[in-house]
Amino acid sequence: MTPDKKLPLFVVTGASCAGKSTACEILFHREKDYIVMESDILWNAFYDTPQDGYDLYRHTWMELCANISQCGLPCVLCGCGMPEQFEPRSERALFSDIHYLAVVCDDATMLHRLDSRGAADEAWRNSSLQFNRWLRENAGTSVPPITVLDTSALTPGQAGDAIDRWIHSKLSAL
Repeated sequence: MTPDKKLPLFVVTGASCAGKSTACEILFHREKDYIVMESDILWNAFYDTPQDGYDLYRHTWMELCANISQCGLPCVLCGCGMPEQFEPRSERALFSDIHYLAVVCDDATMLHRLDSRGAADEAWRNSSLQFNRWLRENAGTSVPPITVLDTSALTPGQAGDAIDRWIHSKLSAL
């Protein structure tokens, strides 16, 4: 089946421990105008192909979100991802727009959250910190630009509210 309803896709990205999954879980429990999907539910070593931008993983999620959107509600995809992993794909044509929001926090908050999770792997910690810093410093210059939400001083509920307002602001512009 080829999806014929073209709705927007919302990608909520961010480094591990920035707060995206917690905020998206809040959205999941109160969604009514969109469908929230946590991309980690399908992640496994089979998809771990950074050399091709996680091609099959992006293909799978974009096809899945486009098909789910046929119910008349857009999808919000929560998980790490960058515009260059979505925009050039042929599946991009299945969506009217793709909107990107990066959940970030300051270094001290990220380190505290990593410690709270028991993240002892130094490479993973450094990778998360570097990606978080890159998003804070460069998200606005990506093509298309990524909106940034700093969760350093926000509760999970406040972060969820902010993401919900961002989604609704884009939906109201349709």
